[in-house]
Amino acid sequence: MELENKVRLNSLYDIYGELLTSKQKEYFEYYYSKDYSLSEISEILSVSRNAVHTQLKSVVLHLENYEAKLKLFDKKTIVGKIIRKIDKNTISMEEIKKELEQV
Repeated sequence: MELENKVRLNSLYDIYGELLTSKQKEYFEYYYSKDYSLSEISEILSVSRNAVHTQLKSVVLHLENYEAKLKLFDKKTIVGKIIRKIDKNTISMEEIKKELEQV
C-alpha cells in the first residue's frame, strides 16, 4: 500500500473513526495503525483471512463515503494550507477571507 494513501486513511480515521462500530475500529487499528498482516489479524480475531480483507475493504469504503459527503478532511487540508501561508507571511488578509469563504 502506498504510504500517502495509508496516511490519508489514518487521517480519515482520525476524523470519522467514532462513526465506525467497535469491530470496524478494531480491524482498522490492527491493520493500519499497528501494521499487522491479514494473517495475524485473522489469528487474533479467530476469523478467516478473507473475512479480515472484506472487513477492511468495508471500513475503507465507509471512511471514503463519509469524506465524500462531509468533506472534513478536504476542508482541514485547505485550512492547513492557509495557516502555513499566514505563518510564512505570504498571504494578505483579503486572500485569507476569499480562501476561507470557499471552505
